[in-house]
Amino acid sequence: MSFEHLGVSLRHEGRVVLLQLDHGKANEMGSPQLSELELLVRHLTDSPAMALISFSRRVSRRGTPIFVSGANVTERAGWGDEQVKAHVRWQRSVLAALRAAPVFHVVVVEGIALGWGTEFLLTADWRIACDRAVFGLPETGLGIVPGAGGTAELWAEIGIAQTLRLGMTGERIDPDEAMRIGLVQERAPTVDAGLQRALELAAVVMRRSPTAVAAFKEGVLAAVGRAPDERSAIEARAYERCVDRGEAGIGRAHFKEILSGETPPWSPKKLPEESE
Repeated sequence: MSFEHLGVSLRHEGRVVLLQLDHGKANEMGSPQLSELELLVRHLTDSPAMALISFSRRVSRRGTPIFVSGANVTERAGWGDEQVKAHVRWQRSVLAALRAAPVFHVVVVEGIALGWGTEFLLTADWRIACDRAVFGLPETGLGIVPGAGGTAELWAEIGIAQTLRLGMTGERIDPDEAMRIGLVQERAPTVDAGLQRALELAAVVMRRSPTAVAAFKEGVLAAVGRAPDERSAIEARAYERCVDRGEAGIGRAHFKEILSGETPPWSPKKLPEESE
């Protein structure tokens, strides 16, 4: 599978996929990158991968670190209104699909993460900000609103007031403020330190049942905003999926070994015939 347009170093360390962003002038996201992210989602769904770590080491000529500077608005020169609207709907759907990918996704942010860069954090299960990270939503100053989740989803992470503050003022915030309002969960001094922490978290995930990890994430996300009886039914389906796949039985059979810190012989996360 090629990810040449995305401009990434995509590599596997066992069941961990490391996604290093490095493309364009400032890691801006445009049509080629959206296409490759769609391929990445399919890859994560169909492969044995259990964790994804996204990060960037990009630095500008002036020495400014860059995570994702925003969407690639220059590619839209000459586009009509309908084409712009269709493109942003595509952005929204791609990030939503990445959010639902059946892996533990950790984002390590070093440098500028504006607009699309801040919205990309919404695809993650855990977010680590490095010392030189900068977050913000400048879109309303450009005559638009954040269209890849910043308007519809960010409030669920940081609250309505903080979302309105970021979106309506365009104020940029540092890692300490991002952590205070819940935009990120951890701090790290450097990208290397952030990656080390992300790999430690991924290593713990690797010891667990692949089916249970994927079913748990799917169940938690599906339960958001549902009525209590619907949430209960979603949980039941997630639990029974583990039973039907046989990994609940594996856990019972190897209970003592698991308690002593051993990893039992779990089955693959998803069999090819189960792929949608």
